[in-house]
Amino acid sequence: MLRNLGMTATRMAALVWSPPRTLGRPAIIPGRITEIPAFGSNPGALRMFLHAPAKIPPAGAPLIVVLHGCRQSAASFATHAGWIALADRLGIPLVLPEQVTANNRNRCFNWYRPGDVARGQGEAMSIRQMIRTATALFSSDRRRVFIVGLSAGGAMAAAMLAAYPAVFAAGAVVAGMPVGAASTSPMALLRMSRADPLRGRTGLVAAVRAMAPARGKQPWPRLSIWQGEKDRTVNPDNAELLAAQWSGLHNLPSVADSDTVEAPGIRRRGWGKPQRPAVELWTIADLAHGFPIDGSGRPGPWVVDAGIPGTRHIAKFWGIE
Repeated sequence: MLRNLGMTATRMAALVWSPPRTLGRPAIIPGRITEIPAFGSNPGALRMFLHAPAKIPPAGAPLIVVLHGCRQSAASFATHAGWIALADRLGIPLVLPEQVTANNRNRCFNWYRPGDVARGQGEAMSIRQMIRTATALFSSDRRRVFIVGLSAGGAMAAAMLAAYPAVFAAGAVVAGMPVGAASTSPMALLRMSRADPLRGRTGLVAAVRAMAPARGKQPWPRLSIWQGEKDRTVNPDNAELLAAQWSGLHNLPSVADSDTVEAPGIRRRGWGKPQRPAVELWTIADLAHGFPIDGSGRPGPWVVDAGIPGTRHIAKFWGIE
Protein backbone atom coordinates (compact mmCIF):
# COMPACT_ATOMS: atom_id res chain seq x y z
CA MET A 1 0.00 0.00 0.00
CA LEU A 2 1.03 3.65 -0.32
CA ARG A 3 1.85 5.63 2.80
CA ASN A 4 2.16 9.32 3.62
CA LEU A 5 0.66 10.65 0.42
CA GLY A 6 0.74 14.13 1.90
CA MET A 7 4.57 14.28 1.82
CA THR A 8 6.53 17.11 0.32
CA ALA A 9 8.04 16.50 -3.11
CA THR A 10 11.47 15.92 -1.56
CA ARG A 11 10.27 13.32 0.90
CA MET A 12 7.99 11.76 -1.71
CA ALA A 13 11.06 10.66 -3.66
CA ALA A 14 11.89 8.34 -0.80
CA LEU A 15 8.41 6.86 -0.58
CA VAL A 16 8.37 3.11 -0.04
CA TRP A 17 5.73 0.63 -1.07
CA SER A 18 5.25 -1.96 1.65
CA PRO A 19 3.56 -5.07 0.23
CA PRO A 20 1.94 -7.51 2.66
CA ARG A 21 4.63 -9.10 4.80
CA THR A 22 2.86 -12.42 4.61
CA LEU A 23 3.91 -12.66 0.97
CA GLY A 24 7.53 -12.17 1.88
CA ARG A 25 8.09 -9.26 -0.50
CA PRO A 26 10.63 -6.54 0.22
CA ALA A 27 9.84 -2.84 0.28
CA ILE A 28 9.91 -1.25 -3.17
CA ILE A 29 11.63 2.12 -3.51
CA PRO A 30 10.75 4.53 -6.33
CA GLY A 31 13.48 4.83 -8.94
CA ARG A 32 14.98 1.45 -8.03
CA ILE A 33 14.86 -2.08 -9.37
CA THR A 34 13.86 -4.61 -6.71
CA GLU A 35 13.78 -8.38 -6.86
CA ILE A 36 10.53 -9.99 -5.74
CA PRO A 37 11.44 -13.49 -4.55
CA ALA A 38 7.90 -14.75 -3.92
CA PHE A 39 5.19 -14.12 -6.50
CA GLY A 40 3.44 -17.46 -6.93
CA SER A 41 4.23 -21.08 -7.67
CA ASN A 42 6.70 -19.96 -10.39
CA PRO A 43 6.64 -23.18 -12.45
CA GLY A 44 9.14 -21.71 -14.93
CA ALA A 45 11.71 -20.98 -12.18
CA LEU A 46 12.28 -17.40 -13.38
CA ARG A 47 13.40 -14.40 -11.33
CA MET A 48 11.08 -11.43 -10.93
CA PHE A 49 12.28 -7.84 -10.78
CA LEU A 50 10.19 -4.68 -10.57
CA HIS A 51 11.16 -1.14 -11.47
CA ALA A 52 9.08 1.35 -9.53
CA PRO A 53 9.21 4.68 -11.38
CA ALA A 54 10.72 7.71 -9.73
CA LYS A 55 7.42 9.46 -10.44
CA ILE A 56 4.88 7.72 -8.21
CA PRO A 57 2.22 6.09 -10.43
CA PRO A 58 -1.40 6.84 -9.61
CA ALA A 59 -3.85 3.98 -9.34
CA GLY A 60 -4.90 2.97 -12.81
CA ALA A 61 -1.55 3.61 -14.48
CA PRO A 62 -0.41 1.20 -17.22
CA LEU A 63 2.03 -1.66 -16.63
CA ILE A 64 4.83 -2.74 -18.99
CA VAL A 65 6.53 -6.16 -19.08
CA VAL A 66 10.05 -6.09 -20.58
CA LEU A 67 11.68 -9.36 -21.70
CA HIS A 68 15.45 -9.38 -22.28
CA GLY A 69 17.32 -11.30 -24.97
CA CYS A 70 19.87 -14.09 -24.62
CA ARG A 71 22.94 -13.36 -22.49
CA GLN A 72 21.36 -10.16 -21.21
CA SER A 73 20.13 -9.31 -17.73
CA ALA A 74 16.69 -7.85 -17.14
CA ALA A 75 18.04 -4.64 -15.59
CA SER A 76 20.74 -3.96 -18.18
CA PHE A 77 18.44 -4.45 -21.16
CA ALA A 78 15.68 -2.29 -19.68
CA THR A 79 18.23 0.43 -18.92
CA HIS A 80 20.12 0.43 -22.23
CA ALA A 81 16.99 0.21 -24.36
CA GLY A 82 15.45 3.22 -22.63
CA TRP A 83 12.57 1.49 -20.82
CA ILE A 84 13.75 2.65 -17.40
CA ALA A 85 13.95 6.26 -18.57
CA LEU A 86 10.52 6.04 -20.17
CA ALA A 87 9.02 4.48 -17.05
CA ASP A 88 10.44 7.22 -14.85
CA ARG A 89 9.28 9.97 -17.21
CA LEU A 90 5.73 8.65 -17.58
CA GLY A 91 5.29 7.14 -14.13
CA ILE A 92 4.75 3.56 -15.33
CA PRO A 93 5.94 0.50 -13.38
CA LEU A 94 7.94 -2.18 -15.17
CA VAL A 95 7.89 -5.94 -14.67
CA LEU A 96 11.32 -7.34 -15.54
CA PRO A 97 11.34 -11.16 -15.73
CA GLU A 98 14.80 -12.68 -15.85
CA GLN A 99 15.92 -16.06 -17.16
CA VAL A 100 18.44 -18.20 -15.23
CA THR A 101 21.23 -20.47 -16.48
CA ALA A 102 19.60 -23.50 -14.87
CA ASN A 103 16.78 -23.15 -17.42
CA ASN A 104 18.90 -22.15 -20.40
CA ARG A 105 22.69 -21.90 -20.47
CA ASN A 106 22.55 -18.71 -22.55
CA ARG A 107 19.74 -17.32 -20.39
CA CYS A 108 17.34 -17.25 -23.35
CA PHE A 109 13.65 -17.51 -22.62
CA ASN A 110 12.51 -20.91 -23.88
CA TRP A 111 10.07 -19.50 -26.43
CA TYR A 112 9.88 -22.74 -28.45
CA ARG A 113 9.28 -25.32 -25.71
CA PRO A 114 5.60 -26.31 -25.53
CA GLY A 115 5.82 -26.71 -21.76
CA ASP A 116 7.13 -23.17 -21.33
CA VAL A 117 4.79 -21.27 -23.64
CA ALA A 118 1.50 -23.08 -23.03
CA ARG A 119 -1.15 -21.26 -21.04
CA GLY A 120 -0.90 -22.18 -17.35
CA GLN A 121 2.53 -23.82 -17.67
CA GLY A 122 6.24 -23.14 -17.29
CA GLU A 123 7.79 -19.78 -18.01
CA ALA A 124 4.57 -18.38 -19.47
CA MET A 125 2.74 -19.04 -16.21
CA SER A 126 5.57 -17.54 -14.18
CA ILE A 127 5.38 -14.32 -16.20
CA ARG A 128 1.59 -14.30 -15.81
CA GLN A 129 2.01 -14.60 -12.03
CA MET A 130 4.45 -11.68 -12.05
CA ILE A 131 1.89 -9.55 -13.88
CA ARG A 132 -0.83 -10.49 -11.41
CA THR A 133 1.46 -9.59 -8.50
CA ALA A 134 2.50 -6.25 -10.01
CA THR A 135 -1.00 -5.14 -11.00
CA ALA A 136 -2.19 -5.77 -7.45
CA LEU A 137 0.80 -4.01 -5.92
CA PHE A 138 0.57 -0.88 -8.09
CA SER A 139 -3.22 -0.93 -8.64
CA SER A 140 -2.46 -0.94 -12.36
CA ASP A 141 -5.09 -0.64 -15.06
CA ARG A 142 -5.65 -4.25 -16.12
CA ARG A 143 -6.84 -3.00 -19.53
CA ARG A 144 -3.46 -1.36 -20.18
CA VAL A 145 -0.88 -4.07 -19.68
CA PHE A 146 1.79 -4.21 -22.40
CA ILE A 147 4.67 -6.55 -23.18
CA VAL A 148 7.85 -6.08 -25.23
CA GLY A 149 10.82 -8.33 -25.87
CA LEU A 150 14.04 -8.63 -27.85
CA SER A 151 15.13 -11.77 -29.73
CA ALA A 152 14.22 -14.78 -27.56
CA GLY A 153 12.42 -12.30 -25.33
CA GLY A 154 10.55 -11.06 -28.40
CA ALA A 155 9.53 -14.56 -29.35
CA MET A 156 8.39 -15.14 -25.77
CA ALA A 157 6.44 -11.86 -25.85
CA ALA A 158 4.58 -13.10 -28.94
CA ALA A 159 3.92 -16.41 -27.19
CA MET A 160 2.53 -14.57 -24.14
CA LEU A 161 0.18 -12.55 -26.36
CA ALA A 162 -1.04 -15.83 -27.85
CA ALA A 163 -1.43 -17.71 -24.56
CA TYR A 164 -2.95 -14.81 -22.60
CA PRO A 165 -4.59 -12.47 -25.14
CA ALA A 166 -7.07 -11.09 -22.59
CA VAL A 167 -4.22 -9.94 -20.33
CA PHE A 168 -2.56 -7.59 -22.82
CA ALA A 169 -3.75 -4.53 -24.68
CA ALA A 170 -0.77 -4.67 -27.05
CA GLY A 171 2.80 -5.88 -27.41
CA ALA A 172 6.01 -5.39 -29.32
CA VAL A 173 8.42 -7.93 -30.79
CA VAL A 174 11.95 -6.91 -31.78
CA ALA A 175 13.99 -9.41 -33.82
CA GLY A 176 11.67 -12.17 -32.70
CA MET A 177 9.81 -15.14 -34.16
CA PRO A 178 6.25 -15.98 -35.17
CA VAL A 179 4.23 -18.01 -32.69
CA GLY A 180 4.55 -21.75 -33.27
CA ALA A 181 7.69 -21.49 -35.41
CA ALA A 182 9.41 -24.33 -33.52
CA SER A 183 8.90 -26.84 -30.73
CA THR A 184 12.45 -28.15 -30.25
CA SER A 185 15.88 -26.59 -29.91
CA PRO A 186 17.18 -27.84 -33.29
CA MET A 187 14.04 -26.60 -35.03
CA ALA A 188 14.33 -23.24 -33.27
CA LEU A 189 17.89 -22.79 -34.56
CA LEU A 190 16.82 -23.80 -38.06
CA ARG A 191 13.87 -21.41 -38.18
CA MET A 192 15.90 -18.55 -36.75
CA SER A 193 18.36 -18.85 -39.63
CA ARG A 194 15.82 -19.81 -42.28
CA ALA A 195 12.19 -18.80 -41.92
CA ASP A 196 9.68 -21.49 -42.80
CA PRO A 197 9.12 -21.06 -46.57
CA LEU A 198 6.05 -23.31 -46.61
CA ARG A 199 4.12 -21.78 -43.72
CA GLY A 200 1.04 -20.11 -45.16
CA ARG A 201 -0.99 -17.39 -43.48
CA THR A 202 -3.77 -19.81 -42.53
CA GLY A 203 -1.33 -22.08 -40.72
CA LEU A 204 0.32 -19.14 -38.98
CA VAL A 205 -3.01 -17.92 -37.64
CA ALA A 206 -4.02 -21.43 -36.58
CA ALA A 207 -0.81 -21.76 -34.53
CA VAL A 208 -1.87 -18.79 -32.39
CA ARG A 209 -5.48 -19.84 -32.04
CA ALA A 210 -4.33 -23.27 -30.86
CA MET A 211 -2.56 -21.66 -27.90
CA ALA A 212 -5.36 -19.35 -26.78
CA PRO A 213 -8.78 -19.82 -25.23
CA ALA A 214 -11.72 -19.13 -27.52
CA ARG A 215 -11.85 -15.38 -28.21
CA GLY A 216 -15.32 -15.03 -29.70
CA LYS A 217 -15.65 -11.41 -30.82
CA GLN A 218 -13.01 -10.14 -28.41
CA PRO A 219 -10.18 -8.33 -30.21
CA TRP A 220 -6.65 -9.69 -30.26
CA PRO A 221 -3.84 -7.57 -28.81
CA ARG A 222 -2.28 -5.06 -31.19
CA LEU A 223 1.35 -5.69 -32.17
CA SER A 224 4.37 -3.59 -33.13
CA ILE A 225 7.12 -5.56 -34.94
CA TRP A 226 10.72 -4.38 -35.43
CA GLN A 227 13.41 -6.02 -37.56
CA GLY A 228 16.88 -5.18 -38.80
CA GLU A 229 17.51 -6.19 -42.40
CA LYS A 230 21.16 -7.02 -41.62
CA ASP A 231 20.20 -9.42 -38.85
CA ARG A 232 22.23 -12.64 -39.14
CA THR A 233 20.83 -14.18 -35.95
CA VAL A 234 17.14 -14.07 -36.81
CA ASN A 235 16.30 -14.19 -40.49
CA PRO A 236 14.35 -11.00 -41.33
CA ASP A 237 11.74 -13.09 -43.18
CA ASN A 238 10.47 -14.11 -39.74
CA ALA A 239 9.24 -10.57 -39.16
CA GLU A 240 7.23 -10.79 -42.37
CA LEU A 241 5.69 -14.06 -41.16
CA LEU A 242 4.88 -12.52 -37.78
CA ALA A 243 3.16 -9.58 -39.48
CA ALA A 244 1.17 -12.01 -41.66
CA GLN A 245 0.24 -14.01 -38.56
CA TRP A 246 -1.07 -11.09 -36.52
CA SER A 247 -2.73 -9.20 -39.36
CA GLY A 248 -4.49 -12.48 -40.14
CA LEU A 249 -5.68 -12.79 -36.54
CA HIS A 250 -7.20 -9.33 -36.90
CA ASN A 251 -8.91 -10.40 -40.16
CA LEU A 252 -7.02 -7.79 -42.14
CA PRO A 253 -5.81 -8.07 -45.75
CA SER A 254 -2.35 -9.51 -46.31
CA VAL A 255 -1.23 -6.30 -48.04
CA ALA A 256 -0.48 -3.43 -45.65
CA ASP A 257 -2.93 -0.52 -45.56
CA SER A 258 -0.09 1.98 -45.21
CA ASP A 259 3.54 1.90 -46.30
CA THR A 260 5.84 4.83 -45.56
CA VAL A 261 9.54 5.64 -45.45
CA GLU A 262 10.03 7.27 -42.06
CA ALA A 263 13.71 8.12 -42.69
CA PRO A 264 16.40 6.89 -45.08
CA GLY A 265 16.53 3.11 -44.71
CA ILE A 266 13.62 3.00 -42.24
CA ARG A 267 10.28 1.65 -43.51
CA ARG A 268 7.01 1.34 -41.61
CA ARG A 269 4.01 -0.64 -42.76
CA GLY A 270 0.66 -0.73 -41.00
CA TRP A 271 -2.37 -3.02 -41.14
CA GLY A 272 -5.66 -1.45 -40.09
CA LYS A 273 -6.65 2.16 -39.54
CA PRO A 274 -3.72 4.45 -40.43
CA GLN A 275 -4.00 6.43 -37.19
CA ARG A 276 -4.30 3.31 -35.03
CA PRO A 277 -3.18 0.17 -36.89
CA ALA A 278 -3.70 -3.23 -35.34
CA VAL A 279 -0.26 -4.34 -36.58
CA GLU A 280 2.80 -2.39 -37.65
CA LEU A 281 6.13 -3.58 -39.05
CA TRP A 282 9.28 -1.46 -38.92
CA THR A 283 12.26 -2.60 -41.00
CA ILE A 284 15.63 -0.90 -40.64
CA ALA A 285 18.07 -1.42 -43.49
CA ASP A 286 21.35 -1.01 -41.60
CA LEU A 287 20.36 -2.68 -38.32
CA ALA A 288 21.86 -6.05 -37.38
CA HIS A 289 20.53 -8.13 -34.47
CA GLY A 290 19.49 -5.76 -31.72
CA PHE A 291 17.09 -3.23 -30.25
CA PRO A 292 17.14 0.16 -32.04
CA ILE A 293 17.81 3.33 -30.06
CA ASP A 294 19.06 6.85 -30.54
CA GLY A 295 19.47 9.43 -27.80
CA SER A 296 16.67 7.86 -25.75
CA GLY A 297 18.89 5.02 -24.56
CA ARG A 298 22.53 4.05 -24.60
CA PRO A 299 24.27 1.36 -26.63
CA GLY A 300 24.94 -1.92 -24.89
CA PRO A 301 24.91 -5.65 -25.69
CA TRP A 302 22.39 -6.05 -28.54
CA VAL A 303 21.13 -2.51 -28.05
CA VAL A 304 22.18 -0.56 -31.12
CA ASP A 305 22.24 3.13 -32.06
CA ALA A 306 20.16 2.92 -35.24
CA GLY A 307 19.10 6.56 -35.30
CA ILE A 308 15.54 5.81 -34.20
CA PRO A 309 14.12 5.52 -30.66
CA GLY A 310 12.38 2.17 -30.72
CA THR A 311 11.08 2.55 -27.16
CA ARG A 312 9.37 5.85 -27.88
CA HIS A 313 7.77 4.64 -31.09
CA ILE A 314 6.51 1.48 -29.41
CA ALA A 315 5.04 3.49 -26.53
CA LYS A 316 3.37 5.79 -29.07
CA PHE A 317 1.89 2.78 -30.89
CA TRP A 318 0.54 1.55 -27.54
CA GLY A 319 -1.02 4.96 -26.88
CA ILE A 320 0.86 5.73 -23.67
CA GLU A 321 3.47 8.20 -25.01
